[in-house]
Amino acid sequence: MPAVAAGPGDGRSSRWQSHREERRRELIKSARRAVHALGSDASMEDIAAAAGTSKSVFYRYFGDKAGLQQAVGEVVLSQMQRRIQEAAQSAVTPREGLLAMVTAYLQMASTSPNVYTFVTRHAAAEPATTRDPAAGSAALGHFFEAVADMIATPMRSHLGDGKEAVIGYWPKAAIGLVRNAGEQWLSTPDSPTKPGQEAMARQITAWLCVGIAPELPKLSAPDA
Repeated sequence: MPAVAAGPGDGRSSRWQSHREERRRELIKSARRAVHALGSDASMEDIAAAAGTSKSVFYRYFGDKAGLQQAVGEVVLSQMQRRIQEAAQSAVTPREGLLAMVTAYLQMASTSPNVYTFVTRHAAAEPATTRDPAAGSAALGHFFEAVADMIATPMRSHLGDGKEAVIGYWPKAAIGLVRNAGEQWLSTPDSPTKPGQEAMARQITAWLCVGIAPELPKLSAPDA
């Protein structure tokens, strides 16, 4: 059977879809710039004004603020994931790999704490929407799952067989430590006692590898 040629309507539909996708990308970039400048609590109205359009345009493309957070998060977290993966690939030892990944994570997050907070925080469902407030966390969940897999891969090759209990649990526990410590560091105001980015990355890596044992005083044996 001969192929059916696409009609004029198909071409218009394709061009319209391409236009919508390009417009969506532009709105995501504009929202990211607005949040960077205005803060993670910026309203849809503020974001739209900064983008030079109306909030109804953002609602048309993203549904609500949670939808915008998810869309921006998919872009930002994808960039973070690539940067962390590149850092891990350049490492020679598992510890160097951890340090490289933690450093990349802190660097990317600190580039714009406002944007990082915007994409990692749940948005409350807005009136007249049926969106699950947790829907925006999908990209975040995929991001941390991917980073946990990055950690587990070199561990599996260095530890060998019989260590599935460690490999199965430790990477996800490590992600929790890195994220919580990193986010607390990001939200801490600058002061003489706040560690710099490199020092914080090395501290987190040390906690991951040896815990806090070096900080604890050695206990003397009880008297007989």
